[in-house]
Amino acid sequence: MKSNLASDVPERLPNDQKVPPMSTIQTKNPATGENLQTYDLMSESEAFGIVEAAHEAFLDWRKKSHEERAPYLRKIAEVLRDNADKFSELMTKEMGKLYKDGKTEIEICARICEYTADNGPDALADEERQHSGGKKRGIVTYSPIGVIYSVQPWNFPVYQPMRVLAANIMAGNAVVLKHASICTGSGLLLRDLCLEAGLPKGLFDVILVGHDVSDKIIEHDLVRAVTMTGSDGAGSHIGELAAKNLKKTVLELGSNDAYLVLEDADIDLAVKTCVQGRLYNNGETCVSAKRFVVTDAVYDDFVSAFVESMKSVKMGDPFDEDTQLGPVSSEEQFDTLVEQVAKSLDGGATLLCGGDPDKDAKGCYYPATVLADCKPGTPAYDDELFGPVASIIRAKDDEDAMRIANDSRYGLGGGIFTKDEDKAIRLARDHFDTGMVRINSFGAADPNMPFGGVKDSGYGREHGGFGMKEFVNAKAIFLPS
Repeated sequence: MKSNLASDVPERLPNDQKVPPMSTIQTKNPATGENLQTYDLMSESEAFGIVEAAHEAFLDWRKKSHEERAPYLRKIAEVLRDNADKFSELMTKEMGKLYKDGKTEIEICARICEYTADNGPDALADEERQHSGGKKRGIVTYSPIGVIYSVQPWNFPVYQPMRVLAANIMAGNAVVLKHASICTGSGLLLRDLCLEAGLPKGLFDVILVGHDVSDKIIEHDLVRAVTMTGSDGAGSHIGELAAKNLKKTVLELGSNDAYLVLEDADIDLAVKTCVQGRLYNNGETCVSAKRFVVTDAVYDDFVSAFVESMKSVKMGDPFDEDTQLGPVSSEEQFDTLVEQVAKSLDGGATLLCGGDPDKDAKGCYYPATVLADCKPGTPAYDDELFGPVASIIRAKDDEDAMRIANDSRYGLGGGIFTKDEDKAIRLARDHFDTGMVRINSFGAADPNMPFGGVKDSGYGREHGGFGMKEFVNAKAIFLPS
């Protein structure tokens, strides 16, 4: 689940000179335009000091057993729940998340901590094995490796860093977080609440740095691995730099997830679920339903009902309980969406609703929008539209729908609507070229199921026990008998 991290790529001036590096971060409320807080960026030496302190904390933490680490995670879950209102308000102010969705995000994070505490000791326990034809014994142990550098986006300000933190705290590692600048306050509050929960100082900390210093953090000798959620462009840069320095990475990148509405789909269920899947978190979710591939047999029925539902969506104040759609996260994100929709219309797409934001109004509000007749070579077909814009593509039949779904450089998630569950399972398992597939449903993540993608959506897995083993040393110990 990630943001379109356009800001992770340095801007260029007309003479192709880089914009001079900023010395501060200014957070801003996308619903009102109000300036929130100013933060000073750290120097390289200050950031390196945090990495070094994290390594020192790791040297003690790695000595604890998995069972000794688990209570810290349970306490973090408790403190998060106690501060749910405060954290939800901050997330809403920093990036426009619906306040009620912020409360849900905090609960998901608490559940991740509890799942990791409950299941981590068994998942990471030593394994006895036989070798040399069963005549000798061996032990496989999952040893922590050190400081993990976590680069995270703004769309889920607590969940994104927490899913990395919980897994690595259990594994025995330390974590240094570089959060997206627009939710700097959320990153710092998470650190403070972890300290309040009793997590040793330095084991999890936050750095406030620009791109140049961030690259040097990746190269730092004490950083043993890097995990990043963001755009495929930013992921390619970070993955290349980490590989050059022989460091493992986990990358969760962009996607334009296809949801297939097959010939025997329950149309009422499909419409209701697809609207939810497109607008969840203001449409700013990596596993949002983004492309809707609809077969000829049900095309007219689905599209007419889907458009009517999107037209009826209430957009407004993210603190209002009745609001269904808040602002996108920033002016930059708003402008990107405007440009992507314009290019898609120029490329032959048809506007069925929305697409007419008031550019002079206060706040970064983009209406629920539906584009039909989306063509290859346009953003609505090829790229990730990170906001409340749905792309509808007509398919001849079920087989053609599956072909269109896989006609993407991405492969994070997707969905299938059909009354034949066996057929859906077969298509999901044998044909859908993604890391995750939803059948007759929509959801973002579950602590007990792996999360991650293929192709330009990245590699590696989080959740479901998989994340706890991404950054450990699977060490083989050979015994003589």
